[in-house]
Amino acid sequence: MRTKITDIATYLPEKVVTNDDLSKNLDTSHEWIYTRTGIESRHISSEDEVTSTLAIEATRKLMQQSSIEPMDLDAIIVSTTTGDTRFPSCACKVQGAIGACRAFAFDVNAACAGFIYALAVADSMMKSMKLRKVLLIASETITKFVDWTDRSTCVLFGDGAGAMLLEATENGDTGIIATKLYANGEDEKYNSILAHNGEQNGNRGYITMAGRTVFKYAIDYMAMSMKEILDENNMSMDDIDWIIPHQANRRILESMCKMRDFPLDKVIITTQEHANTSSASIPLALRDALDKGKVKQGDTLLFTALGAGLTWGSAIVKI
Repeated sequence: MRTKITDIATYLPEKVVTNDDLSKNLDTSHEWIYTRTGIESRHISSEDEVTSTLAIEATRKLMQQSSIEPMDLDAIIVSTTTGDTRFPSCACKVQGAIGACRAFAFDVNAACAGFIYALAVADSMMKSMKLRKVLLIASETITKFVDWTDRSTCVLFGDGAGAMLLEATENGDTGIIATKLYANGEDEKYNSILAHNGEQNGNRGYITMAGRTVFKYAIDYMAMSMKEILDENNMSMDDIDWIIPHQANRRILESMCKMRDFPLDKVIITTQEHANTSSASIPLALRDALDKGKVKQGDTLLFTALGAGLTWGSAIVKI
């Protein structure tokens, strides 16, 4: 039995903020942001939208475009680092909103690598527990955690959500081929790379980042994890139709490909319009590539991501 991605829907907040918009209140410019990140604009959640709001909207779109009914779901897993509250989970809020009372529900937090982690967890649970249908969502409102006076961080992020339907299949030619996860939390230099800072007196804090350090680790670790998962499955880049990485920064993706001699023309890049949406970035990029006719049924995809912790990993999926 394999786990297959049978459908995917996304939701992006209506508000779009361009680099020029940011330059009105920050000492920056479109050129400064774009040349360093590849970002042109980002979607920003409204005051009335929280992470579960985006997750529910993406799920409702998924339900409309697929034949799935809420009562068909065995489980709901949400990847997020920006949950509405410490508890209950976003997954439970989605379950209640759509009436999927048969499904158990929980969240996964592995920062920007959360989607890869959640995909691996869902795949393992479907096989070990013989689940048939699982709703996997990655939803983030990370802009609610940025300091809008800090041009080194606030220009990087956007909000969004992607919802996937995972189904068990006996067709060995499609589905999740392999997943591989990593973490390194042994040293303070890792734990302080990306963190919520100043969480006191009800203030949720803001993101701080050691940008140059993050840049180096993202290149090294994502490239390494892709090579290792390919080697362990007796595959090469020739077997991969598209690489869909975490959309943190275009320069990171270009450097990652150069390090391992991966072809850049096989990489799906959406940083220009989505910015860094944390764990939601891979589902958003996949839906965008499907809509544009780049990714097609039967393609073999290589996902990879790195997040705070450090957490990182890769997955090979044939859709």
